[in-house]
Amino acid sequence: MQFQPKKYYYLINFQYLGYRFHGWQKQPNVKTLHLMVDRTLNYILEGKYFKTLVSGRTDAMVSAENATFELFLQHEIEDLDAFLNLFNYNLPQDIRALAIKEVDAKFNIINHPKTKEYLYLFTYGEKCHPFCAPIMTTILNNLDIEIMAQGAKLFEGEHNFKSYCYKPTDNGIYTRTIETCELVENTIYTANYFPEKSYMLRVRGKGFMRNQIRLMMGTLFDLGKGILTLQDIEHSLQPHVYVKMTYIAPASGLILNTVEFN
Repeated sequence: MQFQPKKYYYLINFQYLGYRFHGWQKQPNVKTLHLMVDRTLNYILEGKYFKTLVSGRTDAMVSAENATFELFLQHEIEDLDAFLNLFNYNLPQDIRALAIKEVDAKFNIINHPKTKEYLYLFTYGEKCHPFCAPIMTTILNNLDIEIMAQGAKLFEGEHNFKSYCYKPTDNGIYTRTIETCELVENTIYTANYFPEKSYMLRVRGKGFMRNQIRLMMGTLFDLGKGILTLQDIEHSLQPHVYVKMTYIAPASGLILNTVEFN
């Protein structure tokens, strides 16, 4: 009978500035978050077996305030605090581990029900300081923020979001529920080089499709410019309707704010 080593499972919360990374997933010849996390773990674990799985992949240039990945080991971490400190000491400065806890084998980071909250930061009207670029989108046109806030509320609830999926197919599941969608003034992120006023779209739900938040934000930008109307958004969310939305808002304004396992 072949010996099966005991496995240990850990959840690690971490945050990162995504501006110089090509998203989470490893890809040939480019720098990704998964590559840097695994390279660091391989070094501090001195070549021992490990595997990592993330709760949800982010696109190139998207940042995270609080993301989660699962670490699979064949040996126990005796001192979690010391491990976290060593991990942080060796990670690049734009990635930081926040917390670590042990979970059991029944936990599945991919299939476990979870709620995610995304923020999208933007400002409008004039060119910003270049230091804003990693986390904030600047729209040089004037925007009607009041009508954009009304448009954001239309996304709340259960709707057909096929128009807000990048390259949808005929057999996808596009009926999704958004718990919260609101456009408010940004009071969370501040800096002396930020514009006097900036705004954020806050979206909360259990499952999002590829580029969904960025397509929703792009639609709201077009609404604020007067290119689209509230009726256009209402129509796009009707059952069995598909409208090809062409404006995918830039990735660098998007932040994964929280992942909560239900």
